[in-house]
Amino acid sequence: MAKVIGQPIDRIDGRAKVTGTACYAGDQRVARLAYGVIVGSTIGRGRITGIDVSAAQRLPGVLLVMTHENAPKQSAVDPTAEDRHARAKPQLASEEVRYFGQPIALVVAESLETARSAAAQIVPSYRAETGAFDLATSRGYAPAKLLSGTPDSRIGDPESAFSVAARKIDATYSTPYQSHNAMEPHAAVASWDGDRLTVRCAVQLVESAHKSIASTLLIAPDKVLVIAEYVGGGFGSKLPVSAETILAALAAREIGRPVKVMLSRQQMFHVATHRGASRQRVRLAARPDGTLLALAHESLAQSARADEFVEPVTSATRSLYAAPNRLTTHRIAALDLPVADAMRAPGEAIGLLALEQAIDELAVAMGMDPIDLRIRNEPTEDPEKHVPYSTRALVPCLRVGGEKFGWNRRQSRPGAVRDGRALIGMGVSAAIRGNFLRPAKARVLMASAQHATVEMDMTDIGTGSYTIFAQIAAEVLGLPVENVTVKLGRSDYPITPGSGGSFGASSSGAALYDACQKLKQQLDSGAGAQGLVAEGEVKPGDEYKKFSQQAYGAHFAEVAVDVATGEIRLRRMLGVFAAGRILNAKTARSQLIGGMIWGVGSALHEICELDTRYGSFINNDLAQYHVPVHADAADIDAIMLEEFDPHANALGSKGLGELGICGAGAAVANAVYNACGARIRDYPLTPDRVLPFLHDRMPV
Repeated sequence: MAKVIGQPIDRIDGRAKVTGTACYAGDQRVARLAYGVIVGSTIGRGRITGIDVSAAQRLPGVLLVMTHENAPKQSAVDPTAEDRHARAKPQLASEEVRYFGQPIALVVAESLETARSAAAQIVPSYRAETGAFDLATSRGYAPAKLLSGTPDSRIGDPESAFSVAARKIDATYSTPYQSHNAMEPHAAVASWDGDRLTVRCAVQLVESAHKSIASTLLIAPDKVLVIAEYVGGGFGSKLPVSAETILAALAAREIGRPVKVMLSRQQMFHVATHRGASRQRVRLAARPDGTLLALAHESLAQSARADEFVEPVTSATRSLYAAPNRLTTHRIAALDLPVADAMRAPGEAIGLLALEQAIDELAVAMGMDPIDLRIRNEPTEDPEKHVPYSTRALVPCLRVGGEKFGWNRRQSRPGAVRDGRALIGMGVSAAIRGNFLRPAKARVLMASAQHATVEMDMTDIGTGSYTIFAQIAAEVLGLPVENVTVKLGRSDYPITPGSGGSFGASSSGAALYDACQKLKQQLDSGAGAQGLVAEGEVKPGDEYKKFSQQAYGAHFAEVAVDVATGEIRLRRMLGVFAAGRILNAKTARSQLIGGMIWGVGSALHEICELDTRYGSFINNDLAQYHVPVHADAADIDAIMLEEFDPHANALGSKGLGELGICGAGAAVANAVYNACGARIRDYPLTPDRVLPFLHDRMPV
């Protein structure tokens, strides 16, 4: 059997995307299409006391103005629903305003221009209420309700250990609000055929969207078809159904015509979800040889008053390093802000910004090499679950990366390396990301002995799903990749968990592998290929209880800090990763590098500036919300160590889409300290935060 899985083949959907024939939600062209524009609230908390829509209604071409006064009946939110992304998402359901930018009206017109003009003429009046918008001054902290695991963990007696330790670190770090900012805005086109609804929308989880839409509109799920064949990025913001999808469906039913609603870039900062801010205290206590005696990581993060989601900030800390005395806590502050939800590597992405900088601080305090300190605290089993790791290759990642990056040339004293008016430094950090398996199903059909078709409701959000599934089917069935057609993103296909949490490829891929094996058995038994169909599935079993399932990596960064301006430039970066069997070397490397660039953005650029008077994000466009561009990431590489995890799934693969961001920003922050001695614990590391450390290093 020819080896196809793992090969760095080009993306089979690449041609459609570069030629513009890949049809995203907002690209849909249907007859008699009308256009909807959302009007958002201009207060952060209160009630609508009146809404004047008369001027909007008088404009020629306006077909519908919908507010809470005339919106159709919808289901209420069920906060107890097990799948939080499948809950009802009622829109314009009451006069209550829960956050700035909340949709308070929808205008539908013959053209987008008319709808925009009419939306600008809607005049709401409010009774504003005092809201809680500031994490720093919030009160009433509560234990977080995590999606998995307990909010707190305690082992041993960390307080006593801190009191007797030879070396200690006690530092508080902060991470800001961030916006996902996928290239494709949230969009939906809804159309009705009698009592049957078809929605083409930008979602990551098709089945959750399917349930959410049906529940919200109070119709049977078999009356709803959700289509998301191409999704232009999501990063977590498209896990839940957003307002544009529900409003498009409601409006299309009201006017008897298809309706398209798309969020503007500015609306994506408020109507779609964001990453919540956090404050994290990390305490480390070490023996004279550098082994950790105690480790404590405590987090306070923002949650919306209207939704309980919170990042599992300290969860990765529970598995990363050995220490006999341990404490982790998660606390939330429910604020009157837009709803926060998962953003790429929720928990690990911001938790490791704190923990991995604290480890570097401890290494400096003890005069130890940061790599050696990490290796010295390598556990032999999961420190809190007390089960073996399915695989664990953090130490090889650190060692291979150190050798290839030239870590032996690093100078331990800050400010020791200079290039003109720039100070040069190197930093390192560890990466860890939980590996998950979710129930999934897949179908494979053969029209002939030379061609197979794969069907799943799984999505491709730019990650290469179409390609890796074709590779899996091709290898098992002994076909050329070009003889496999992959069909994704429809709710009438077999159910998968969708794209999210780095569980998509492994879960859906394992189900597909099972389906292909069953089909192959039919072929081997002598059955004729034409018309054969097989369905496969996968469910998580005891392996996820018997073993600690994680993927690992190590980041190395070299930066230059301008002593006159405080500007930080990334000179080069290397990531070395162990994530089970690689399904496509090219798409995997792309995902890892993309994650590393996200880490650079977290370290140096990204912040949603919050106006704490009104609860609004004020830099709500890509001119003011800064993300890395090519010039910020000129020399970045990712290496994948060979690995097969027999306890993960039949393919031996692990999720890696989010692994690349985990710890990456901390490596940059540690490199900045090594360059100039600036230990900055509030992210991002903008020039104004660097400059106070540079006064005595400015050129003469």
